[in-house]
Amino acid sequence: MSAFEELHAIAPREVWEGILARARHGDRLTMAVVELAPGAHARVHQHDHEQLGIVLEGQITFAVGDERRDLSPGDTYVIPSNVPHEAIAGPEGCTVIDIFAPVREEWKAIEPREPARPRWP
Repeated sequence: MSAFEELHAIAPREVWEGILARARHGDRLTMAVVELAPGAHARVHQHDHEQLGIVLEGQITFAVGDERRDLSPGDTYVIPSNVPHEAIAGPEGCTVIDIFAPVREEWKAIEPREPARPRWP
């Protein structure tokens, strides 16, 4: 596996309905450019992974624990391990970068789609 890969060459995987992730996995973490279709909803869930992210384009509403916030490009978020959270993309959709530790091993089992031009950049 090369240390380098162009984003458009990474096959997207549908991790939620209307939510595609183009992920790179290291030994200890996963980084993904995640594209959310307009109104896509990652329903309330929690996982052992710590999650950090930044909004690249569009709008998204995040709820983390008891806190809810509308986010725009440049806004960041931190989701501690095992804290319930959800996300709803705005009317134009949204693109974020998510970083997870440890690695999202279960994503590797999702059938990849054909590589295609990403929404961003």
